[in-house]
Amino acid sequence: MDASAAEASAQSERQEDSAMSSQRTDGSKPKKASLKRSKQTKEKKQKRARLSKPAYTVHQGEDMLFVISRSTSQYVGSVWTRKKKGSKKKKIAKGKLKGNKTRPKKMIRAKPVVENKPDVPKQIATADSDHSWGQHLPEEVLINIFQLVVLQDGAVPFLCRVGRVCRLWNAAASSPVLWRRVTVGHCWIAPGKSQLPNTERKVKQTVEWLAQNRFHQLRDFSLCHWTSHVDFTLQVVSKFCPQLRSLKLSYCKGLTSEAFQSLGQHSRQLQSLDLQYSEFKTEGLVEYLETHGSQIKQMLLTHELKNNKLWTTISKGCCPDLELLEVSTKLDSKDCDLPICIPALQTACPKLKTFRMLNVRPMNKTRGATSSLSGFPLLEELSMATTSYSYVTDKFLWDMLSSSTHLRVLDLRGCARITPHGLAVLPCPELECLFWGQYFSRHIGSSLPKKGLHMVTQKWSKTLRELDVANQLFTEEDLDLAMSYLAQAADADTLRSLNLSGTSITQPTIRSIVGEMTSLDYLNLSSCRNLPRGAKRIYRGQEDIRQLLDILE
Repeated sequence: MDASAAEASAQSERQEDSAMSSQRTDGSKPKKASLKRSKQTKEKKQKRARLSKPAYTVHQGEDMLFVISRSTSQYVGSVWTRKKKGSKKKKIAKGKLKGNKTRPKKMIRAKPVVENKPDVPKQIATADSDHSWGQHLPEEVLINIFQLVVLQDGAVPFLCRVGRVCRLWNAAASSPVLWRRVTVGHCWIAPGKSQLPNTERKVKQTVEWLAQNRFHQLRDFSLCHWTSHVDFTLQVVSKFCPQLRSLKLSYCKGLTSEAFQSLGQHSRQLQSLDLQYSEFKTEGLVEYLETHGSQIKQMLLTHELKNNKLWTTISKGCCPDLELLEVSTKLDSKDCDLPICIPALQTACPKLKTFRMLNVRPMNKTRGATSSLSGFPLLEELSMATTSYSYVTDKFLWDMLSSSTHLRVLDLRGCARITPHGLAVLPCPELECLFWGQYFSRHIGSSLPKKGLHMVTQKWSKTLRELDVANQLFTEEDLDLAMSYLAQAADADTLRSLNLSGTSITQPTIRSIVGEMTSLDYLNLSSCRNLPRGAKRIYRGQEDIRQLLDILE
């Protein structure tokens, strides 16, 4: 019974094995599963593989046991050995059987390709790799290079930056020759914001260190847009800079009497004082001029109503060696009237060479003044240009220039009351520049036609280098006659610039000017009503002016 039952079970198992093998060969089994399988399915299949029956069958005989293999392959061993979990052979077999799992390939990074560089000479390669060339230059060469940059861009902050490169550059940047002219702008804080206490301390330390270590030969010092520490800066600079000659304060605030006292005490060589568009105590400047005004030769101021006392002080003779005096106002300023006593100023400043009154309306103040006029015998430049109405007349001009035989530049732009006869009688035989154009004046259109320009050109035809009669309402005949005198004096060949903008100059006159004046470099014919549209423009250069002849033909 037992033997027959065992044989029956063995036959049934053989039939199952043969059925399975036939399914594999016939291909009736469904296709392989997709590559994407869930994690749970993989775990179930792995468990079934572990619990599968061994590849043999044990049969019991009468006196022995028979071990019969399940596989029919001759390559499979008859002895069963349990395989290790996770072995490589098992993974490979699974991959072959299932066909849905492949072993991932290792990523192999490509090696960088080395480019074949051309052969570089050894000297060039050494020069490119050597970044210390600046450390081997002679110090004198570096100083000359730095000086060229300083002349163009200023000493600050250029010298402060290059001094941090190396010791050699620091020594070259510390040369006193490079620090003779210094301009310091307000670079620590944005305009309109207040400084922190730490920032104020750093500003003072920087100014003091520069004055003690760099400004030994400082001569020209400029301070721009400073709203605080102006007194402290001037006191330190005047104390450590005995050679200071020029001081310029532009748009600065907070200048008190203490700063002027420090200048008078330490800066005994100060000759130029520029306080234009800066706020200062008038009493402090008046006290300084009364004590040390004899050393001042140049003074530039902004006119305000509170400065009338300052003009009175200058007219008393506190600056006898004054050579340049300039007073100006802003274009939108309403305080343009400048009362000035001409005889007193001529007596107080006999060495005056340049006198500029820009955008102001000078008025002769004769109260308490002597009737005799000494004039300005050394005056070389007089400017009374203005953008508003002017009170200057022929008499005022004569009082100013009655003895100015060395006058070279006369700027009367905006002075509509001056006549050609008033200019012709001036005792100035060598006038080189005459600016008489009418700009931004309300009275240009309402003025009557003028005559007599030929008297002006006839007087200075051989000496004039620049002539500006823009928007002057001279007649065509008078302009033709005036330009003919300039053309006849072509042997002198001195005229370089001619401004005829807005005049009624004619085409024949322009042809004679261009043909005779070979040295002419600038010609302004814009808004000339008698010229063709293509000719109404500004010509610069002799070649450009010669092309005008082709346009007028």
